[in-house]
Parts: sequence; structure tokens; C-alpha cells
Amino acid sequence: MKFIRDDKEEENKSSDCTMVDAAVLAKLEEGYAKLAASNSKSLLKKYLTKEVFDNLKNKKTPSFGSTLLDCIQSGLENHDSGVGIYAPDAEAYSVFSELFDPIIEDYHTGFKKTDKHPPRNFGDVSAFGNVDPNNEFVVSTRVRCGRSMEGYPFNPCLTEAQYKEMESKVSTTLSGLEGELKGKFYPLTGMEKAVQQQLIDDHFLFKEGDRFLQAANACRYWPSGRGIYHNDNKTFLVWCNEEDHLRIISMQMGGDLGQVYRRLVTAVNDIEKRIPFSHHDRLDLRDFSEY
Repeated sequence: MKFIRDDKEEENKSSDCTMVDAAVLAKLEEGYAKLAASNSKSLLKKYLTKEVFDNLKNKKTPSFGSTLLDCIQSGLENHDSGVGIYAPDAEAYSVFSELFDPIIEDYHTGFKKTDKHPPRNFGDVSAFGNVDPNNEFVVSTRVRCGRSMEGYPFNPCLTEAQYKEMESKVSTTLSGLEGELKGKFYPLTGMEKAVQQQLIDDHFLFKEGDRFLQAANACRYWPSGRGIYHNDNKTFLVWCNEEDHLRIISMQMGGDLGQVYRRLVTAVNDIEKRIPFSHHDRLDLRDFSEY
């Protein structure tokens, strides 16, 4: 059974932001019945009661028209999911909070719907040093974070035109980085074999998502709109539209956590000056990744 939205449903979704398409409702009802009758141990099954399902099945997010199906289609198709839910856009966390809130609380062992994520604070970046100055134990150090671009839905609801537009914005932004962050952006579309092999050898190249992401509609139009950026020293890396809009990574050999962390903080702050990130008053920075 597949729950992927077809082109006609995409048209209906775009043209009517108040009603959930009949075909989407039918897929929801069919998928829910099978999930309820299954032996799934997912958090989706645990918290998607009939009452919650009926309360949410006719709702849509106001800006992008995302439905409950967009949130749970991966979990409906893959009963062996651990969680089974993805946010198709930033507003889904609020519109479908009756489902998201208890799952987030369960997964994060106590982050209640009344709790609020503390303000972002990278702290005193000079406080971190080299955790293995004699190079006896640590092979390499990596710190990374995910970010979503303001004004766009997440992967399940992105159009091909939006993927390409985002890639262009990210490429332009990253091309303006200076100092040790200066480097080059490599689009996955039309990538030369030699470049591809070098990125594979460097362990930089990401692949199309697994069956859970594919069922969540996270891999549409692949590889359009995807790309990789790395600095000249290969200690700073950005993935564009892999799973989240941006995966920002700082890394290097050895145990100098301080240097790795400071590089990441510098990069994140610099990028956000050029590309506004999506924010939420309670959850702070939101992204697509399954909780």
C-alpha cells in the first residue's frame, strides 16, 4: 500500500486550502484502520487514538495546506517505524499538536506541551578546548546541526521549483562565506563523475533517503535542488535539502572540540544573517527530521 500524493491531489491541495481532498481522506481512513489492527510499536500508533484521528483528519496547515496524511504517511506504510511521524511544514507542529505534543513528550522523556525550549545560546565558545591533546584516544571530532529556511515547507510538500529556488539561495549564500569557511558548492544534479567520486572518497556525499523517508515524500524530484558545500580545508560542510533544508557540519581530525565548535557557531551565525531560519516560540528551531 502506498500513500504518495499524486499530481491531481497536489493541484487540489494548492487550489483549496480549507478542505481536505476526498482521496486524501480515503487514504487516511484506510491507513489508520490497518495501523490500528497491526502489531506496530510506534509512537504514532500509541498516540493516534480514534478520537485524535477524527479531530485531525480534516485539518490543514494555513500556509502550505499540509494534511494529517503528510504527517503520518511514513508511519502508515512502515509499521516497524519507531516514531512514524514527520512534520511536513513548520505550522504542522501547532495544527496537529494534539498528536505531535504527546509524541515529543514521550520521545524526549518529559518535554510537556506547557514547556518551552530555552532561548538559543551557544554559550562561551572559548570554554571548550582539546579533549585529547596528545592524540591518544580521539580519531576525529564532528559537531553538526539542522536548520530550516523560513518561508518554505519541509521536504514532503516542497515543489521542484521550490527545491531549485532554495538550492540557488543556499549556493549564493555559501559562496559569500570568507576565511576558513570559504569553499565551493556542488549541485548533485549534473555532477561530474570525478567530482562525485572525490566526494564519496571524502565521505561527504549523501544518498537518497531510506524507505521511511521515501514513504514520507522526502525524496521527491531527487536529485533536483540538492547540493553539497565544503570549505577548502574540508573541515566545514553543508548539505542542502538532504533530509532537512540545511545540515551544517564542522569536523576535523583529532580531539580539538573547541576549534570544531567555534567553527560551527561562526558558520551558523553567518548563514542566518543571510538566510532567515524558521523559528517557533515554544519549540525554537523546527525541522523535518523524525523525533
